[in-house]
Amino acid sequence: MLKIYFLVLLINTFSISTVVNAGSSLKIIDGDTIILNSEKIRFYGIDTPEIKQTCTNNNGQSYSCGVKATLELKKIIGSRKVSCIKKTKDRYKRSISICYVDGKDINSLMVKKGWALAYRKYSKKYVKDEVIAKSNKAGMWSGDFIAPWKWRRLKNKKVR
Repeated sequence: MLKIYFLVLLINTFSISTVVNAGSSLKIIDGDTIILNSEKIRFYGIDTPEIKQTCTNNNGQSYSCGVKATLELKKIIGSRKVSCIKKTKDRYKRSISICYVDGKDINSLMVKKGWALAYRKYSKKYVKDEVIAKSNKAGMWSGDFIAPWKWRRLKNKKVR
């Protein structure tokens, strides 16, 4: 498994991607955004609920799924080192990256655990992980929720 990880890392390093090395400076902003060594990184191909977003559990009770997604990311990372492979930059100048901890794709783990959705508008990479999460009723899939991109659009319409 470790050999495969390094092979993928090597291939991506010599393509258009850039590796952001793990360092001592890591801050988790929300479920799909971190700051690593002063670089703001948005996870590639996934979207998590916003911090202020609420969802409904299987008992019909409202809960802060954005906070839960952030806590899940903190749990996945723990005190381990994070490395990221930069795919591109977005309009906000964030690095759009696939990030790893212990050789595991963090983006994939967030989707499989049900705290992120495959962001199909930008990638189909995590669709299979989403199918797994949905069938297992993992995370948000155990209740009802609005996709984060739809929630942001609705919130922005209310503000105007």
